[in-house]
Amino acid sequence: MSRIPVPRTGRTVAVLALAAGLLGLLGLLGAPPGAPSSPRSSPVAAVAAVAENTTTVFYWTKTKNWASPHLHYAPDGGSWTSVPGVAMEPACTDWVKRTVNLGTATGLRATFNDGSGTWDNNGGRNYALGTGSVTVKDGVVAHSDPCSGSTPSPAAEATVYYSTEALGWSTVNLHHQPAGGAWTTVPGVGMQAACPGWWKRTVDLGTAGSLRAAFNNGNGTWDNNGGSDYTIGTGVSTVRNRVVTAHAADPCAATPPDTRAPTAPARVTATADGVSVLLSWDPATDDRGVTKYQVTRVGGSGGTVVTDVTSTVYSDTGLAERTAYTYTVRAVDAAGNVSAASAPATATTGDRPATPATGKPLGTDPRKDPIYFVLTARFNDGDASNDRGGSQHVKSGNAAHGDPMFRGDFKGLIEKLDYVKGLGFSAIWVTPVVLNRSDYDYHGYHGWDFYKVDPRLESAGASYQDLIDAAHAKGMKIYQDVVYNHSSRWGAKGLFVPTVYGVRDSQWSWYYDEKQPGFEYDGLTVDAKSGTSYYNGDLWSTAEPAGNTCVNWGRPTGGKSAEGYTVYNCQWPSPTSGIFPKALYHQCWIGNWEGEDSRSCWLHEDLADFDTESPAVQSYLIGAYDKYIDMGVDGFRVDTAVHVPRTTWNRRFLPAIQERVTQRHGAGAAANFFVFGEVAAFVNDKWNRGSVNHSAQFYTWKERKEYDADDAKAALEMYAYEQQRGTGDQPTSTNAFLDGNSYHTPDHSRFSGMNVIDMRMHMNFGDAQNAFSNGKDSDDSYNDATYNVVYVDSHDYGPNKSSERYAGGTDAWAENMSLMWTFRGIPTLYYGSEIEFQKGKKIDCGPSCPLADTGRAYFGDHVAGSVTATDFSQVSAASGAVADTLRQPLVRHVQRLNQIRRAIPALQTGQYSTEGVTGGMAFKRRWTSGPTDSFALVTVSGGASFTGVPNGTYTDAVTGDVRTVTDGTLSVAAPGKGNLRVYVLNGPGRIGEAGPYLK
Repeated sequence: MSRIPVPRTGRTVAVLALAAGLLGLLGLLGAPPGAPSSPRSSPVAAVAAVAENTTTVFYWTKTKNWASPHLHYAPDGGSWTSVPGVAMEPACTDWVKRTVNLGTATGLRATFNDGSGTWDNNGGRNYALGTGSVTVKDGVVAHSDPCSGSTPSPAAEATVYYSTEALGWSTVNLHHQPAGGAWTTVPGVGMQAACPGWWKRTVDLGTAGSLRAAFNNGNGTWDNNGGSDYTIGTGVSTVRNRVVTAHAADPCAATPPDTRAPTAPARVTATADGVSVLLSWDPATDDRGVTKYQVTRVGGSGGTVVTDVTSTVYSDTGLAERTAYTYTVRAVDAAGNVSAASAPATATTGDRPATPATGKPLGTDPRKDPIYFVLTARFNDGDASNDRGGSQHVKSGNAAHGDPMFRGDFKGLIEKLDYVKGLGFSAIWVTPVVLNRSDYDYHGYHGWDFYKVDPRLESAGASYQDLIDAAHAKGMKIYQDVVYNHSSRWGAKGLFVPTVYGVRDSQWSWYYDEKQPGFEYDGLTVDAKSGTSYYNGDLWSTAEPAGNTCVNWGRPTGGKSAEGYTVYNCQWPSPTSGIFPKALYHQCWIGNWEGEDSRSCWLHEDLADFDTESPAVQSYLIGAYDKYIDMGVDGFRVDTAVHVPRTTWNRRFLPAIQERVTQRHGAGAAANFFVFGEVAAFVNDKWNRGSVNHSAQFYTWKERKEYDADDAKAALEMYAYEQQRGTGDQPTSTNAFLDGNSYHTPDHSRFSGMNVIDMRMHMNFGDAQNAFSNGKDSDDSYNDATYNVVYVDSHDYGPNKSSERYAGGTDAWAENMSLMWTFRGIPTLYYGSEIEFQKGKKIDCGPSCPLADTGRAYFGDHVAGSVTATDFSQVSAASGAVADTLRQPLVRHVQRLNQIRRAIPALQTGQYSTEGVTGGMAFKRRWTSGPTDSFALVTVSGGASFTGVPNGTYTDAVTGDVRTVTDGTLSVAAPGKGNLRVYVLNGPGRIGEAGPYLK
């Protein structure tokens, strides 16, 4: 070395302490054998380990060839010797030694040097040495006397490393018993700090082959492996999160400098779309992981442009028309090593679109915006010319009701934006807008062309862009439902469309359209030859197509259709037939909904499961959803999010969303672009049947370790790792909770970028009290539960996995709403629930019954007429059926709830607490930012008492009642079912007028 390294003198190993509750999950409180029965309370437990007096340090010099070796040391807790330390004396061949008096210390830190500026400081970490005879040979520490002629066999020693990363202990003792021997005196012998998060001790086993062990912090807190103690063998072992790894690598071994560059990215493709180019490539590999990519563009008038991206997809926008651009990509690792450039990819732009996207997200905190959820095709029909019944129109019974499945549209929604605003909602969640393709695809979840808006939803002057712009003009957001997990059973146009076996014989001619070159399915245009079909001539072939991978092409299966017709192999898309390429789609059916296969197999025959770990699939989806980001949507509701690995969300899709929003609309818009996932868990557990990988809160967190660079391997590694860590060893957060009565700045540093639907509250909304209790119980496991999307029922289920729309009664609905609009999270209402629309009706029965009899019935009749909203919750004029709708009790209830929530910041973005609060559904909330300090005391339905609250004047936002608190206590009488009280410190007074419930 050219300079003296700085010894780690006096450096303290700092370990972040977790919440006190986390300690309990490791089962640390039981006493180990040989310890007092109650080590937490026993005064003996706090006694420090008896220190040994000396350490004789032997140092191997054969590989150093030093003439004057020196030992530079510091007893634990003491000071370092002066540089270069004390000279060591010859011991025996190739060894020198020095005996150090430790006093009361239990070990020492040490470095070695030649007395002339050349050092061995263990790679910058120094050596942690214990007591007795200790050898240091080429960086390896052992306990022996190499000059005694009776060096103990390595089998007679056990070196134990103990991890405290999840504990926050500042001291660690090892209480142990060699096999057949006696336990050490409580609390055992002190362990030495080895490296951040790890403590070390080498135990002389004598003739024993193993030892039993427990660990403690010297102050009565124990880890005795849940009462079973640990069994540790000879050699090096690690103990981390109650897992013993025998013959382990030294966790504190110096990591060699990273000098290896990643591989060059492969298969770079560039595709032009107007004046944008979508670039994608396969992930590069690196021995320690790729952290980013450098995209270099050459061409046009801009010269050479280099852009850093974190995913394997990049959309380059705003380019010159009809210009060739060439791109290369380099991979970069954490050490800054840069790969060679990829092979170049070139694309030539086209013409600039005549009508470029005009939208821009509103970019405000999503917690301020209550959500109204509509099935666009079932909400309101503004244009009958785009109505379509599909192949199941007659069979389903929809024809008899004059109710085509595709009925509502963007024009109908635009016409009723004032209805939604008049209810008080400032965000609308619309079902997927991409072109769908299946027999019954009105809901939007059978996506076929992800780059095209379904024309059955659009009209002249009422495109999707027009809807976004119209909503924004009224101060309302559009959240688009998006699907990354699957396409329709007919694949995804532009990625892969399967060809099935078909024959237009006497049995099947009715089913297969004649092929028409140049005719393309769009869901809207009827096949002229059939006069009724929406065309499937592009999907079938009698002759085996080139490149076919489907097994037993065209052979009869031996089965018959419902009509008695012969059924053939490869006649229907399936994951197991080989019809879908393995490089793009998964090849299996889900067997275990809480197993790994739920993330890598098909949900249903109509939902072809993407291999989302495939770079080609990732590029296709990212490019598609970039289109809608560019149009100015305000967020994405992510369908079937649980069926895509968290690693893929965190590595690919979520960063791509953030990068695109930032690029197109700025960092402020990106910070508030709201992504909320459907992680379906239909149980009342905090963790979905004990599976962390299938629980909603799991998806709100970043990864906490690195996995393989290959996404498919990383998904499996993450699944196994997190399942092994289990429910008791997941991250926790206080972001949703007050600190006493005080708001604190939340820590979102480990936030993944995805928020979630609150499935646990949803499942328990059969009774508001249950929903409240279950919600509170889960909130420490989300990154920030104040962003949870909360609803009672939806287009899929009612509470407790009911298949019917909620029918608990008007009073219960009012109570549920009162809780949702005041408790943490974002209240969300499924269309029509404001009038208990279709209550008790089966939500979905497919084409086996008419939609008019289900929870997805057409709503337009209830909003017919005219309506004008002057502000949120304020309707200035209404006529026709919509005027009657607006007079309904729950409509008036939700209008006033929205008024109250909008006027009190604490109810929108505040943290909450039930500390010092008695009552069934009672809590306090606060939000503080700059000059704004909003503090509210809330009780729903029942009475409550609040103690330890700040003194001052509180005004109820419901009644206007004023209370002056001088002793930190405020008591509230029960307002009645569905009613509530919201006492606000220095509040604005009564908000709105008394209604059927808020009075």
